[in-house]
Amino acid sequence: MVEIDSLRHQGMRKRLVEGLKIKGIRNEAVLEALRKVPRHLFMESTFINFAYKDQAFPIGAGQTISQPFTVAFQTQLLEIEKNDKVLEIGTGSGYQAAVLLEMGARVFTIERQRELYQKVQSFLPEIGYRPACFFGDGYKGLPNFAPFDKILVTAGAPQVPEELKQQLKIGGRLVIPVGPEQRQEMLVITRISENDFKSEKHGAFVFVPLLKGTVNC
Repeated sequence: MVEIDSLRHQGMRKRLVEGLKIKGIRNEAVLEALRKVPRHLFMESTFINFAYKDQAFPIGAGQTISQPFTVAFQTQLLEIEKNDKVLEIGTGSGYQAAVLLEMGARVFTIERQRELYQKVQSFLPEIGYRPACFFGDGYKGLPNFAPFDKILVTAGAPQVPEELKQQLKIGGRLVIPVGPEQRQEMLVITRISENDFKSEKHGAFVFVPLLKGTVNC
């Protein structure tokens, strides 16, 4: 029987995490989550030998699994605490959701591509991760389940969607890359009060675009 997560894979993850420390990831809970989640299981078999390189790779439906540094950086900005109620916009491969679950968050994740949604909904429980998965338009979020302690957007938006801001708890944090397709600025939006929000910039990134609507094929 072939091990789905071998000692070799675990050693590769350990080296990946050491590299992320050098690149500036300091949150030990984030690093430990990336040390535990078997990233190779989330990737197309064509790319499995590249699973623990710090790079993004295709996952189908025109989407990618994010670079581990980007996953770690966004997760660090969220400042996750155990039992935080987290909304993830853009489930993709499910890797980011698994990292959040490893950190003790309660994860609600929404995906607009039905192909990816169906794949993740069946795959994640098989390897022990059980977020609440939804098929829908990420721009609209999940108002019926709001408010959320944290919201994470894993695609580049031209501006911050107002509906997502309104689904934050007071004191909650929204991490989102904002800007044109070629370059986005990573923003942390904190809800100060019912009507007041604070915005902080955290460097330039490039993400696939956050698109409206759903894709049923």
